[in-house]
Amino acid sequence: MSVRTAAAIAVVAGVVTTLLPLSATAASAAPATDDHAVLRTEMGAPVPSGPLTRGGATETFDLTVKNPTGKAVEYKPWMLLDAKGPSLLQKDDVVFKVEAVDAPATKASVGQQDGEWQGLFSPSAGEPGQGFDIPANGKMTWKVTLGLGANYPTNNGDFNFTASSYNNSVAPGGADSHLFKVDPQIKTGELKTWFKQVSSGKDGQEQRAYLDLNYQATGDGTFNVPLATSLALSHPGEEKADFRLQALVDGRWQDLNAKDSRYELPRIAKGFGAASGVHTQPLRLSLGRDTKLTKRTVITMEAEVRQAEGNTWPLLTAPVQFPLAPIAEPDPTGPTTNPTTNPTTSPSPTPTPSSTSPVKQAVATTTGNSNVTTTGSSTGSLATTGAGSSTGLYAGLAATLVALGAAAAWLGRRRRTNA
Repeated sequence: MSVRTAAAIAVVAGVVTTLLPLSATAASAAPATDDHAVLRTEMGAPVPSGPLTRGGATETFDLTVKNPTGKAVEYKPWMLLDAKGPSLLQKDDVVFKVEAVDAPATKASVGQQDGEWQGLFSPSAGEPGQGFDIPANGKMTWKVTLGLGANYPTNNGDFNFTASSYNNSVAPGGADSHLFKVDPQIKTGELKTWFKQVSSGKDGQEQRAYLDLNYQATGDGTFNVPLATSLALSHPGEEKADFRLQALVDGRWQDLNAKDSRYELPRIAKGFGAASGVHTQPLRLSLGRDTKLTKRTVITMEAEVRQAEGNTWPLLTAPVQFPLAPIAEPDPTGPTTNPTTNPTTSPSPTPTPSSTSPVKQAVATTTGNSNVTTTGSSTGSLATTGAGSSTGLYAGLAATLVALGAAAAWLGRRRRTNA
């Protein structure tokens, strides 16, 4: 996504097992070591029943893991939360507790692999990542408590909670799940981001491309943290490009400097939602005098949107392609007209260059907790993230787990989200 992937590694006896991406129920993964994908999970009815509220009462249910075979099978719990809505969850957005009933004493924790929320638990006396040995033809039971933190995002709604395992010891179709309702009920939406090219061509003495990066939220509620965006620029070949990227801020073009090959844009304040309308960030790009590009070149610009605080795994990425020429290249179409001299922040400045080249349609991608909706047009591409199911987007437990009692080590993320 041009997303940097978080890694979690545990090494035991030098034997490595890599987990595959999950389906919506996490039940279609490859069998565990020795083909022991045989366990079944059962979730009892939550008590008390009824919807969860932010900062309100919790609910408790029994989780039973059964082993129908004649041999003990290790179970490494992985409770997957699939939230409806565009926000990624922080660890404390969901209350999560686990208590052993007829199982060894248990400790619980929360993971955020690929920006998602996952509940984990393991034996209190064991090493991190150690599993439970479910006896032959036996079972183990725990009481699991769930609730909503006070800051559970207002633009997120109900969620599915699935009892799976990250060592793939649960049989296909054997992972039970439950839909938890959230009050007040909302219409969940999505976050959309797309580029629109305003112009590309000679602007005075420079060849410049002018683009608008647009954001729009739909549905009820708002983002409770600011949104951040970083841009990456690339081109075919190895020549130095010497990009000169500027953003229109408070009515003035301001230089953006790259850090780790990415350009940070001004943040969108928290509270961004449908009522905010379309937020437009005008951009312009040229090649500096130190460029080694000698002819018109197709440039790729990719925006990565993330939440600016907490869980900063990317929400989505949106790419666009357009041509750009160095200063020295003569304009093949003749005389030019200078751009408008007093741009405003919305819409972006509308220069009238000697030639305008359409943006090449590109497929937008998204990560995190949503499906992708891509709309191609002559002016750019659209990426959305939102109310669709997200569990299928788990990029797999980005961990190398070792059979023979692997210790899972969750590595903290950089983020997102950059949303």
